[in-house]
Amino acid sequence: MQVSVEASQGLERTLTISVAAEVFEKEFDSRIRQLSKTQRVDGFRAGKVPASVIMKRFGAAVENEVAGEVMQRNFFEAIMAEKLNPAGAPKVEPKSRKKGEEFVFTATFEVYPEVKLAELAELTVEKETAEVTDADLDKMIGTLRKQHATWTEVETDSVDGNQVTVDFEGSIDGEVFEGGKAEAFQIVLGSDRMIPGFESGIVGNKVGSEFSIEVNFPAEYHAENLKGKAAQFAIKLTKVEEQILPEITEEFVKKFGVESGDIEALKTDVKQNMQRELEQVLKNNAKDVVLTALVEGNVIEVPQALVAGEVDVLRKQAMERYGKQMDPKNMPELPAELFSEQAEKRVKVGLLLGEVIKTNELKVDQAKVASLIESAASAYENPTEVIEYYKNNKEMMQNMENVALEEQAVDFIIEKAKVSEVNKSFDDVMNKTAAQ
Repeated sequence: MQVSVEASQGLERTLTISVAAEVFEKEFDSRIRQLSKTQRVDGFRAGKVPASVIMKRFGAAVENEVAGEVMQRNFFEAIMAEKLNPAGAPKVEPKSRKKGEEFVFTATFEVYPEVKLAELAELTVEKETAEVTDADLDKMIGTLRKQHATWTEVETDSVDGNQVTVDFEGSIDGEVFEGGKAEAFQIVLGSDRMIPGFESGIVGNKVGSEFSIEVNFPAEYHAENLKGKAAQFAIKLTKVEEQILPEITEEFVKKFGVESGDIEALKTDVKQNMQRELEQVLKNNAKDVVLTALVEGNVIEVPQALVAGEVDVLRKQAMERYGKQMDPKNMPELPAELFSEQAEKRVKVGLLLGEVIKTNELKVDQAKVASLIESAASAYENPTEVIEYYKNNKEMMQNMENVALEEQAVDFIIEKAKVSEVNKSFDDVMNKTAAQ
């Protein structure tokens, strides 16, 4: 076997591989002889079919089969000999060949880049900190009360916080538009569920009132025909309801699994949950900031084959999410452009983190793995069963070890980088995450 390597552009490499004629023909002849022993052909006894007959019937197929196997075997031998690390499957093309001539084929593929990390000490990282205050806890208890609130009809003017029932019809330049009409439509005023100006236009009106409001659809509105358009809505207010919050009684507390009915026990549980969620969000935010700094601080060329693979993963995840909301058969193919930027960043992160781990000889900390499993299990009713499930599932354990090693790499970068802490409120941290 003879091999030549050509660097085309960027990370692309083309191998030209030549296999001696006798190697190819020896394999080909062996297959033909084997077929002559096993194939049944009318007019010939089993095992006595002449090679010439087999050649006529199966020669082309056998040649293609042998070519495929020879190319695969010699490609792997060639990349090992040339110390090349392909990033994706090769495009293999055989050249035309005559009997007695060597078998020549080309294999084109991308290789992994050589990663040279910039000094981690030069990276600048802004890390958020936050804590759960008594005010945050009180607000969360208030949210729990709202989730179990009831509504009662009132005859007063509608105000923010009221739930109203309305009939409405929208028009633009006097023409009613599709989707702009509804009857017995319920909305909580001040919830910002509708376009700007719609809810505030209802405030101050009584049951039975009929009135019109003028609003503008946002420039980024999802319906192309309504973007930025001025519209008029004819509205009839048929019901106004006031929210009644439940009292914090033993019965109310027991609704959240606190059998004692003790409000302080409920507050303890709620605060623990808030702290757990906050810690996870802060950890994720720190990770995002670190990885962004790592990518921005290192110039690296990425194999497009890996980017294409990540695009497929992201597209599949998006299709699965949207598939829960609509029939997958009616879903259009999502264009690669939607995911290419995120996919490229993910590839860069993977390559750079891998180099951080390799260069600094980081190993999986089993104590961290156990901690991660315990944290995940704590959200379930029976944590012990979940922990045992992880321990007895090799794939799940491997995934958790990968997560642990990635977190160790992130922690290592934070230790080396220039870190400044920014104190945030609980709401600021959690609301930003919800928005994202």
